[in-house]
Amino acid sequence: MSDLRINNITDRSGNSGPIFAGISTVSTSAFMVMPSGPTEFRGGRGRGVFAGGNNPSVQNAMDYVVIATTGNATDFGDLSYGAYNLGGCASATRGIWFAGYDLSATTNSIFYVTISSQGGVNDFGDTLAASQSHSGACSNSTRAVRAQGSFVPGQSNVLEYITIDTTGDSTNFGDLPRSGVFSLKGSCASSTRGIFAGGKGPDTNQIDFITITTTGDAQDFGDLLSATAEGSGCSNTTRGLFMSGSGPLNDEIIEYITIATTGNSADFGDLSQSTEAAGCCASSTRGLAAGGTTPTKVNTIEFVTIATLGNATDFGDRVVTGYGVGGLSDVHGGLG
Repeated sequence: MSDLRINNITDRSGNSGPIFAGISTVSTSAFMVMPSGPTEFRGGRGRGVFAGGNNPSVQNAMDYVVIATTGNATDFGDLSYGAYNLGGCASATRGIWFAGYDLSATTNSIFYVTISSQGGVNDFGDTLAASQSHSGACSNSTRAVRAQGSFVPGQSNVLEYITIDTTGDSTNFGDLPRSGVFSLKGSCASSTRGIFAGGKGPDTNQIDFITITTTGDAQDFGDLLSATAEGSGCSNTTRGLFMSGSGPLNDEIIEYITIATTGNSADFGDLSQSTEAAGCCASSTRGLAAGGTTPTKVNTIEFVTIATLGNATDFGDRVVTGYGVGGLSDVHGGLG
């Protein structure tokens, strides 16, 4: 008796295969591979994680939200020490925090977390220099790039990078085309480009970009609406947003760019109040800004729909209150 090959059987129209009712078994050389390994390493669940803050004592708390919903953040775990001005970025599974400031000492620590789980941070390695004020970090799915920020005895325009799924010290990437810049207005990325905007030392409205998979100096992208610093950025694959800041314009202004092009930023809308040093994260549809100072320290979280223009809407509250918040997500624009 010959084998019955069901992959050759179709209905009368030839458009579909057979439907079997009841219990059946399959023995074939073509097969489906089921997911394996711990579920926390499968990534991309739509979480945003916020870390640290200053109020005026520094916070060691991390908390998280599900970006597609609204509501208050949930405790994630703790940093190794209280810190603020952390630079956050991520792959779909691992979140990275670059060195922040703890009010008593500069630090060159890099930490990581598994975003889909909860708990404390793990040591990743060290940055090239100790820092007290992050310039911001961005990433694609493989590589994270950070602008150093202020360090003893001066300030720096150095860019450095790590490979996210490994551990180890950072490596020199290149330079921003301006010296003495720290506390950027914000940073963000697509899967190919990283963006660094604004900053202090002196205050600037310059926006620069890099190609993340290469190394080399950043190139001019365009200008912000004004010289501004101490904000945060986030993005989907197409559009980058910069939210909060300390410039001469009202700090509630949200600006946006199209990452694949070059040119000046444009007005997107407003946060609900003038805010400095919030932390941002994004999904493919939403951008979130959390915490900050107005100058009253706040724990509020707000969101916008990235593809549209308009003012931010209340999302919920952080577990802790303060400014200098580091934000990241496992579904941001740098992951494609």
